[in-house]
Amino acid sequence: MTNAGKAPQATAYWTTGPEHGELRAEDLPAPGPGEALIRTLYSGISKGTEIVVHKGSVPLRVAREMRAPHQEGSFPSPVKFGYLSVGVVEQGPEDWIGQKVFCLNPHQDRYVTPTDQLTRIPDGVPARRAVLTGTVETAVNALWEAGPRLGDRIAVVGSGLVGGMVATLLRSFPLARLELVDLDPARRKLADTLGIDFAHPDDAKPDCDIVFHCSASQHGLERSLQLTGDEGVVIEMSWYANREVTLPLGEDFHARRLSIRSSQVGVVARARRHRRTNADRLDLAVSLLKDPVFDVFLTGVSPFIQLPEVVQHLADGTLEALCHVIEYPPSPGAENSPANTNPEDTR
Repeated sequence: MTNAGKAPQATAYWTTGPEHGELRAEDLPAPGPGEALIRTLYSGISKGTEIVVHKGSVPLRVAREMRAPHQEGSFPSPVKFGYLSVGVVEQGPEDWIGQKVFCLNPHQDRYVTPTDQLTRIPDGVPARRAVLTGTVETAVNALWEAGPRLGDRIAVVGSGLVGGMVATLLRSFPLARLELVDLDPARRKLADTLGIDFAHPDDAKPDCDIVFHCSASQHGLERSLQLTGDEGVVIEMSWYANREVTLPLGEDFHARRLSIRSSQVGVVARARRHRRTNADRLDLAVSLLKDPVFDVFLTGVSPFIQLPEVVQHLADGTLEALCHVIEYPPSPGAENSPANTNPEDTR
């Protein structure tokens, strides 16, 4: 019996029920005109959003809006979800062959996609670090949304992956003050690595021009309002999914004419929407990753075969991470091919 005529196979991670995921085999189509076959090197777990999906907590009212660009299936499950994938082009247009690329693709070892959905990774950006491209893009969009100005006083409340990224980009701005605010004293080490002042919420400085709220907690948003100066703005970057949030809007929010503005990466921020595309934003994000300081956000690595267990450990709190990286095996029978090498220079 032979495999002649059988479609090549790929393996992808699917959420199949509340707090349950598995690896599934699927047919891999041949790339058509303008398409490329990508062999994945690394993918990153975007903990906040992906755990919401893992727990089946995506509100049905916004299920369509919260779809990932290359998602398959529908919320709550079964669904193939994820959007931090780095790979190398194995087949496709000649000028793409061998190119390291970032794609907003789910966790899958090989996939076919149009080349206009790929972002070229420039020289000087290691493949593993490039999984952060999508999160840097989220931070870039928030800064375009907020428009920080010379001499501003800014706080970032919540020092997870998104908050840390926002603070990292802001540290090069000519600000009067920048604080990273978190309940966890262990996050001071992250702030020190970034060269940013750290504060417990009780000790954070008030009268901020802008507060970026990234803690995904009710208390964090309450404290953000308290830290914002008169007529200032809170940029809300948290996704609460199906959790309800109660705020004391009769206090600081009303009396001091504050604003809460949502920032969501699905569309380019209004201030740049007419002059930048999503592709422009991704190109900018990946170029910023030439700075090795971003390696501080890569807090663990596991093989692809362990992905279902890793996601569950992140969900139940037995594994702590900012961005946990998934490493993919090489293609069988091509171990000595240059295109089959993980082009990594950070290890």
